[in-house]
Amino acid sequence: MIVASLRVQMLLPGCASLKQKRFVLASLKARLRNRFNVSVCESDFQDTWQRSELAVAAVTTDMRGARTVAEQVMAFLDREPRIVLCEHERNFY
Repeated sequence: MIVASLRVQMLLPGCASLKQKRFVLASLKARLRNRFNVSVCESDFQDTWQRSELAVAAVTTDMRGARTVAEQVMAFLDREPRIVLCEHERNFY
């Protein structure tokens, strides 16, 4: 069993309030869960309205699958027009 862990910091330049930020993040988290079968939570910057950090985790049977899921999630986030990726960290356990 391999666990892929991602920590992704992002900017949300179109958000002018925490309410807008929550709407964007709720949509993004639901799409990640449905498309990639991963666990997602907002792990930092909860009170900052134009910045966020998401933690994403997936459990796979082998390292190849873990790397594939991590790459697909990052590609998905990179294509998302409502966010700008700042930095990310990948870990495999």
